[in-house]
Amino acid sequence: MEGARTWEGARELEGVWAVMPALVPHNTLPSILNATWWGQSLFSVACADGACEHNGNIQSEGKGATAVTADTAGSHDFDFEFGSWRVSHRRLTERLTGCDSWQTFGGTADVRPVLGGHANVEDNVLAFPSGSYRALALRSFDPASRTWAIWWLSSADPHRLDVPVIGRFEQGVGSFYADDTLRGVPIKVRFLWLRTDTATPRWEQAMSANGGQSWETNWTMDFERV
Repeated sequence: MEGARTWEGARELEGVWAVMPALVPHNTLPSILNATWWGQSLFSVACADGACEHNGNIQSEGKGATAVTADTAGSHDFDFEFGSWRVSHRRLTERLTGCDSWQTFGGTADVRPVLGGHANVEDNVLAFPSGSYRALALRSFDPASRTWAIWWLSSADPHRLDVPVIGRFEQGVGSFYADDTLRGVPIKVRFLWLRTDTATPRWEQAMSANGGQSWETNWTMDFERV
């Protein structure tokens, strides 16, 4: 079960920490821990509980400890968004038709970590002119590829998850892409996260009908902390 990979699942393995140094040569233990999801989680749990200080074998392996930390560093990319926000939306009324008519409306977002910090949920209320509804962004980090996948779920279509966009942050900008269809025609979708180091981060959605040669931005969300 995927749930076994959560922080709580790693805590169930804490007892292994005490016996591993006796079973595995100390010079190979860091690489074994770093190579497995449970090893990374176990190392983090043990350090939080003080086991790193108790066991000199791991503490002395500087490269091993650094590698474990680096593999999961990207899981903090969205920490800037945790908390409650007022959101100003600007949305194109039609997509990839040459439309230049925009809707503006307000909303709120509440963001919290899940899966021990390796995923997060953005719970939105969108005050559309036609009526408010709720929507959810679910984001999950893969330490192996160091990428995020982001799904969108709307209360207007509660059994359908949008195709996930996948990507990462580089130099403070998050870029995420997916292949999808619009009106039966293949398109590309792009999410951008901008100004993430400021008090007013911005999210943008764009679509492309020519394989990414050009993009039409169709939705922006500007965040202001409550």
